[in-house]
Amino acid sequence: MKSASRKSLAGQVALVTGAGSGIGAAAARLLAREGAKVGLLSRTARELKKMAREIEAEGGEALVLTADIGDAKQMQAAVRKLQRQWQRLDVVFANAGINGVWAPLETLTVEEWDETVRVNLRGTFLTIKTALPLLSKRGGAVVVTSSINGTRRFGNVGASAYATTKAGQVALVKMLAVELARHRIRVNVICPGRIDTKIEDNTDIRGTEALAPPVEYPEGEIPLTGQEAGTAEEVAQLVLFLASDASSHTTGTEVFVDGAQSLFQG
Repeated sequence: MKSASRKSLAGQVALVTGAGSGIGAAAARLLAREGAKVGLLSRTARELKKMAREIEAEGGEALVLTADIGDAKQMQAAVRKLQRQWQRLDVVFANAGINGVWAPLETLTVEEWDETVRVNLRGTFLTIKTALPLLSKRGGAVVVTSSINGTRRFGNVGASAYATTKAGQVALVKMLAVELARHRIRVNVICPGRIDTKIEDNTDIRGTEALAPPVEYPEGEIPLTGQEAGTAEEVAQLVLFLASDASSHTTGTEVFVDGAQSLFQG
């Protein structure tokens, strides 16, 4: 009888932020199916408890961790809880973030700018920093969710705060890839384009109509699929690759998963 193939993350522990929905949820499911015990982190427990039940129903292990990624004390408490549960950490998927407010610069408030930076950039920094003492014991992988916006596409007018944080995440990844290599930690960043998630439902767009250039895409805006957005599951496959030994010599790299959308739109 042919033996079952070994799961690529068997025996490992992963921390996934923004795990309650969208890309985070899809990645958490896939990492668990590949053998990882998964710490599910978000600001609210309701979606996480549902996700944990789904993972456990498939024979996996999951731990619900509630924290605001922009709050240092809450993140430290969450990582301590994960450490008490499993005593190790091998994969960090720093995925949580917000679109925030998209508005003309003259009407974008300082408070709106600060909140986007606090969650997206400070939150990514805190996620990696608080995980580092545990992650560095064995080495492992960090994957960060950035975006095509601020890295290869600049046509989403009004998204100055969001785009700035996404560009900052790429710079942070490249700096940490060099710094953390001595701990045998690989650090990479994914840049999704339009993905079928609910994040756009939580975007506050205000007064950007007059800023948009008159551009029309008669054949669809995503060359690979036309009008069809990518799926969270497709992004999760990339996360799995970067988290696993299949990418053992890959670090400091941004990978675009957008069906050539950003090349087409610029």
